Amino acid sequence: MRSLLSTTAALLLGATIANSQEMNNLNTNYSLAPQQELALAQQWDKTFPQSEKVDHRKVTFVNRYGITLVADMYTPKEVEGKLKAIAISGPFGAVKEQVSGLYAQHLAERGFLTIAFDPSFTGESGGMPRCVASPDINTEDFSAAVDFLSVQPNVDAGCIGILGICGWGGLAINAAANDPRIKATVASTMYDMSRAASNGYFDANDHPDVRYRMLEGMAEQRTADYKAGKYSRAGGVADPLPDDAPQFVKEYHAYYKTPRGYHERSGNSTDGWNVTSNLPFINFPLLSRAGEIRNAVLIIHGDKAHSLYFGKTAFSLLRGDNKDMIIVADANHTDLYDNLEKIPFHQIADFFNVRMK
Repeated sequence: MRSLLSTTAALLLGATIANSQEMNNLNTNYSLAPQQELALAQQWDKTFPQSEKVDHRKVTFVNRYGITLVADMYTPKEVEGKLKAIAISGPFGAVKEQVSGLYAQHLAERGFLTIAFDPSFTGESGGMPRCVASPDINTEDFSAAVDFLSVQPNVDAGCIGILGICGWGGLAINAAANDPRIKATVASTMYDMSRAASNGYFDANDHPDVRYRMLEGMAEQRTADYKAGKYSRAGGVADPLPDDAPQFVKEYHAYYKTPRGYHERSGNSTDGWNVTSNLPFINFPLLSRAGEIRNAVLIIHGDKAHSLYFGKTAFSLLRGDNKDMIIVADANHTDLYDNLEKIPFHQIADFFNVRMK
């Protein structure tokens, strides 16, 4: 084996040397991609009131794919020195003016420097085409947020955590498996988007024939999109609701389609994802390395959430005595979006304080 590896390395090195003159002739730039110039909203346009206990400002940073991400930074006013920091995103199809910003502001009130960011291709962040999701790039978005936080002068670079909500809970766990700099991870009311995309809700479509028909449909949509020169949208949360809408769809509607949580940049509030966005999630098992996460993880779910099975499965994959799960009594999936009587902010703050040392 060592001989084979050595031979492979030599061949690669030889190819590198042989191509060095050609590479020298290229205008190659190995520096980080420059940040895009983006038009950012300057007014307070969140779905929650602004806190007087924290300072707020917009920040931008670039991910490994050269996409500029936009975040709201919340800094506690009466805390000095280097702070523990948390990067927050989600729910899937939402923007930072909704749930992630609410979480960020409340945790900043508890002494953390926090950022709530719009993932690539969504909200105020850059990336083309718009309204597309990627298990790879969106996992990278969390690590890019860690990049940014780690160089802030008022952040303790050894105490950076992440928090993912809904579909970004599964992506946060995937990021934690990939990035040891993430000292603690919280997944709140999480979805495993790979499982949801490939198996359907409650695994009802977990059959090769069903998946194949789904893939056929999205493949045909790709052709149609290419012919049309634009991407067809799947639509956000149904509005008006059909008479036979499941209870959890009614709960989504009550958040995304009413003044409670509506935001004009939110895909769930408006026209949704590109129809083909599910494609990469079908063959990308987000939780495949969850059992190898060495740093701390906390999973939070409501006992009445339709999505509870995602959290229970994720927790069963984790290993080590620094893994915890909180099941919130009498709480559904969207209660953990904005119900301040249900979201266990004190326990979340305690988790980050204890586990990020």
